[in-house]
Amino acid sequence: MKSLAPNRRLFLAGAAMSVGTGLVVPARAAGLAPTPTMRGGSNNYRPGAPIVQRIGGGGFLMTGTARRAGSGEPLPGQRIQVWAHTTEGHERDPDSHGATLTDENGQFVMDMPQIVPAFGQAHAHLAYDSEAFKTVFLRPLMASPNDKTLHADFVLEPA
Repeated sequence: MKSLAPNRRLFLAGAAMSVGTGLVVPARAAGLAPTPTMRGGSNNYRPGAPIVQRIGGGGFLMTGTARRAGSGEPLPGQRIQVWAHTTEGHERDPDSHGATLTDENGQFVMDMPQIVPAFGQAHAHLAYDSEAFKTVFLRPLMASPNDKTLHADFVLEPA
């Protein structure tokens, strides 16, 4: 079997030389990959949906975060649009759409009516659709139509 000792000595010598010369090699961080748009996410999208305190009578919480691709830093003040088929309306109805802004920690919450199954699945639609970052459409599924919350995260890359 071939000895690995010469390779180890070469590595250690190179490391010692880089310390002695002040050469610093940055560690490679994988970074946080951007969120891809989900198939069906843009169905019934309404550009420019108004920013609202809640959609309809509320009772169901859509939550999530917006972070910068690569660094993962929170993105405050980002516009997130939410719409769904609910106990009060269909996802194509203008009153079933609303937008909110992320807080200083990049988090958002939208109080909305209970989401109910449409096309066999209980799901929501969300969009990041402002100009600073690339548009992303999400269509997360609920584990159960009886759930009272659903969470979705956006990792955004500059436009």
